[in-house]
Amino acid sequence: MSGHSKFANIRVKKEKNDAAKGKAFTVIGREIAVAVKEGGPNPDNNSKLRDVIAKAKAANMPNDTIERGIKKAAGDLDNVNYSYNTYEGYGPGGVAIIVKCLTDNNNRTAGNVRSAFTKGGGSIGVTGCVSYMFDEKGLIIVAKEDTDMEADDMMMFALDAGAEDFSEEEDSFEITTAPGDFSDVRDAFEKEGIKMASAEVTMIPQNYVAVTDEDVQKNLDRILDLLDADDDVQDVYTNVE
Repeated sequence: MSGHSKFANIRVKKEKNDAAKGKAFTVIGREIAVAVKEGGPNPDNNSKLRDVIAKAKAANMPNDTIERGIKKAAGDLDNVNYSYNTYEGYGPGGVAIIVKCLTDNNNRTAGNVRSAFTKGGGSIGVTGCVSYMFDEKGLIIVAKEDTDMEADDMMMFALDAGAEDFSEEEDSFEITTAPGDFSDVRDAFEKEGIKMASAEVTMIPQNYVAVTDEDVQKNLDRILDLLDADDDVQDVYTNVE
């Protein structure tokens, strides 16, 4: 079934990451450390580490940098003290925002996230205040320009691999999975040699809202820019169309 196309947003996100590789690599380095601590340094036996490695490669992190990060984490487990935190709230115009963080200082991170919301005219809410508007899904996006497979063949391959749904958009194929099936489906795409523009577990809005007011958009951009600049912030999700 056809859904809301996300490929354009993926390309914008990638361009931002390319312009700020330092922050992207810092975030991924922390994720590698946590994954190694939780499941060991062998990606064959650690699906979470495999997911992070795939994310690192999508961000163009060099293989030797990935390997050094794994080795460093394996030899320094006692000093890996990062924790995951999620913040939810509303931006200007009632836009729903979810912020996922990985930090070694909860007070610093909470203060920075709250400040970003405040400066853009938004407000932090309690846990669950907006997450019910989103579905957690694995999302794999394949650009049509990167594959010779026809839509029907891609759909059958994805569904056979364990995907939940498939949609054909103007410039991409978009495959969704249950979070627990994401690694297996992504691995199937890798083994088949299918290039993925993006592959991640994400939060997909159940409904999207349009922002037409320039002042609202300006303040929303301020929140998102401040969050994007924070090294503790992993991902930010909104329901903006």
